[in-house]
Amino acid sequence: MPQSQSFLLKKRAGVLAPLFSVYSQESFGVGDAADLKLLVDWALKTDNSIIQLLPLNDMGGISCPYDALSGFALEPLYISLLGLPLPKDKSLKRQIDSLRKNLKSDTQYADYNTKDEKLRILREVFALDAGRDSVIFSRFRSENNYWLADYALFKTLKSKFNGQPWYDWPLEFRNRDKDSLEDFRKTHTREIKFQEWLQWQLYAQFKQVKEYAKKKKVFLNGDLPILVSRDSSDVWAHQELFKLEFAAGAPPDMYCARGQRWGMPTYNWEKIAADGYQYLKEKLKYAENFYDIIRIDHVVGLFRIWSIPYNEPLENQGLNGFFDPIHEAEWEAHGRRILEVMLKSTNMFLCAEDLGVIPKVCTDTLKALNIPGNDVQRWVKDWKVEHDFLSALEYRPLSVTMLSTHDTTNWPAWWENEAGTVDEDLFRRKCAEKNIDYDRVNPELFDLMRSCHARLRWREEINSVEKFLAIVHKRREEVPVLVDIYENTYGEKEKLWKKLGLAGPMREKCDKEIFCAVLKANLQASSLFCINTLVDLLYLDGLWQGDPYQYRTNTPGTISNKNWSLKIPLSLEGLMKHPVTKEIRQLVVDSGRI
Repeated sequence: MPQSQSFLLKKRAGVLAPLFSVYSQESFGVGDAADLKLLVDWALKTDNSIIQLLPLNDMGGISCPYDALSGFALEPLYISLLGLPLPKDKSLKRQIDSLRKNLKSDTQYADYNTKDEKLRILREVFALDAGRDSVIFSRFRSENNYWLADYALFKTLKSKFNGQPWYDWPLEFRNRDKDSLEDFRKTHTREIKFQEWLQWQLYAQFKQVKEYAKKKKVFLNGDLPILVSRDSSDVWAHQELFKLEFAAGAPPDMYCARGQRWGMPTYNWEKIAADGYQYLKEKLKYAENFYDIIRIDHVVGLFRIWSIPYNEPLENQGLNGFFDPIHEAEWEAHGRRILEVMLKSTNMFLCAEDLGVIPKVCTDTLKALNIPGNDVQRWVKDWKVEHDFLSALEYRPLSVTMLSTHDTTNWPAWWENEAGTVDEDLFRRKCAEKNIDYDRVNPELFDLMRSCHARLRWREEINSVEKFLAIVHKRREEVPVLVDIYENTYGEKEKLWKKLGLAGPMREKCDKEIFCAVLKANLQASSLFCINTLVDLLYLDGLWQGDPYQYRTNTPGTISNKNWSLKIPLSLEGLMKHPVTKEIRQLVVDSGRI
């Protein structure tokens, strides 16, 4: 049944702000539920009516919101200590005040080590909280028994075995021997209850945030990851619902030469369907407590997902995988069936992340069901004929548009370092496939003095396909992929400059005039929603210093403490007073998205 909620009747502007990226003067090193209320106030002040968040699920030790320990449980780090039911204990209050003073919030990256300190205090609050034996807590445990009991037991076992993944636990716990688990529960009752209590506090705080936002007429947009960690309570408790012999990922494309290997297991949809899709329904039911809108991560994975044999060498990334289901004729019915279950199981408005190589059956199904996809400015092009950007008025009306995503560089970094360039690893590999001497053609095709960050910038004189082919010593029909890469990247910046109507010769550096022009065009797009990252929006007033390439939320395919940790360069209180807030509001007002 297609969506028909009132969301479809009004074009809206919004902001994507990961909770770990924002902080207030009351924060404890990392943003928390109380800070989200301040973000709502800021959204109201800028006339943004949507706040999009990254997943808030328990991230465990790796701090990746898309590889969570649970598809249900929230991250304990996001509990607001000041929002707890604190007893009249001056010693505890002094500890909290001391912690806040010692933990710096105004750093470039989130400090996830603060979690241990917060958990230490949370254990003390739990010990003194009379509510831990209340009827309300008991009701919460009962209403969420589908996932909560297994999650709390999983966390306690994980602590018992020094953080080892469940598949390395002793056999009786790995295979969930009933008697062994029951004995463990009896001897670890207090710790299990503490884990449940943490989730109760998170539930109460984030539910209150949703109610606060509703009063301000700001909608919260959550994020439903397509997968969960292999080492998660979901997989441990429901092993039959997952294909543990495979690791999910994405096939190679022109932006990621070796593809991607995410590592999470793929779903056994036959088993999930046989259980009436309860696992999926329960996730939506719980998320509805906190969100008005939900983004379906990697929606194409519901139609077919790139599956890599789990024993495939890690260095191959996503090169050697296959689509599941294997037969393309099954994809449409497979994806549509799951999406229809989701539509019937929630009152949240569904949006979908449909980026990458997307089969037509996916986009057609989303359109038929009134589920907006994503139109990211740098990729909304006529890739086959004109090889040029579409105007903002040519974007899909049923879409969410943006300049950047949490997985890309910010827009100024794209403009300065990536527009008009080719991925070096991809070009090298394509040359090898066609027996082209990469070391010979590289300096002839590319300006190596102006190439950086593993991106190759074309020499200006290579201004035709014929000149390109003459250097690689091939005919067009022999290297269609390389020709396609050339046609869609050469002169890319000049094409966008012209499309934006900017005067004078094209400038390489992204100044305020260029960024204002592209942001204004993006806000005026025909798309239903325009949701830009807070990182991008703050470029309106020079709040980021130095090479913009360093300011990104995540670099796919890499492991770094800089992933999932970038913070904005001023507090939310400072942002409320900063001139950039008025500038953002004026652009939103001028676009008519209010």
